[in-house]
Amino acid sequence: MGDLQNAALVAVRDCLGITGNETLLVVTDPPLAALASVLVEAARPLAREVLLVVYGEREVNGQEPPRPVPEAMASVDAVLAVTSKSVTHTAARRAATAAGARVATMPGITPDCLIRTMNADYHAIAERTVKVAGLLTRARVARITTRRGTDLTLPIEGIAAIASTGLIRKSAQWGNLPSGEAYLRPEEGRAEGVVIVDGALAGIGTLTTPVRIAVRGGLATDVSGGEEAGRFSAQLESVGPMARNLAELGVGTNDRAVLTGKILEDEKILGTVHVAFGNNASMGGTVDVPFHVDGIILEPTLELDGEVVLDQGMPRF
Repeated sequence: MGDLQNAALVAVRDCLGITGNETLLVVTDPPLAALASVLVEAARPLAREVLLVVYGEREVNGQEPPRPVPEAMASVDAVLAVTSKSVTHTAARRAATAAGARVATMPGITPDCLIRTMNADYHAIAERTVKVAGLLTRARVARITTRRGTDLTLPIEGIAAIASTGLIRKSAQWGNLPSGEAYLRPEEGRAEGVVIVDGALAGIGTLTTPVRIAVRGGLATDVSGGEEAGRFSAQLESVGPMARNLAELGVGTNDRAVLTGKILEDEKILGTVHVAFGNNASMGGTVDVPFHVDGIILEPTLELDGEVVLDQGMPRF
């Protein structure tokens, strides 16, 4: 068995936990259809049935898949979404998990990423992720600072963090593969400060020039920088005002993840944090727009109620 086939087997057998009495639905789009087929073939000997659906590539992360894909997702035991744009924060994913399906999403996955990250110790990642999620859940205020000028304060009191461990084996569980992040939605309308995104932006890739985002009242009020900042600003304008909502604070916990320009892997890098704008409905918020874009912040200092959790990218957990 080759490295890619072995990585695919780990994904469907160990992380998703497919068993012989289950039906797995794999959804994909033309750019990732070949890689999706590798995962389908890995799953066929394990499952009762494996179904493959290919639909047209969406324009942005968080855009809904076409009918009847949502209905199919809610009718199976497990879903593997191998798509160019993320379905993690969509009504289709939420309906599927509400119906009891477990859903693993792999937006923008590449063969190299699959091979590298599926060789990680997911039990160690899970332990680390649960610990960080506990720290976030117990905190009242988070503050992110960097040497490049990030200084953002996010009220998070009373909000339960989500531990995305990469082990998606129970009914109604969901998360990315590869995984390794703890995240939550900050209080809506209350985040204040400046974010300098210097790693990558979802859908844009690794940044050549940092993107400066001013946040007032929980909204991105000003975006500046180079060409990539202009593209991000245009995305916000195209979706509407609530695309500017500061939707997420996340902490990477995967020690095998590296910066590639693919947000699926980038947001999991141990020693980084990320913030996202747009949809937070998947995290219990009220903002439900077809847009969810994460920005990676490198070498951050993260304080929770004044206690340093990350010190210029060095974990203290």
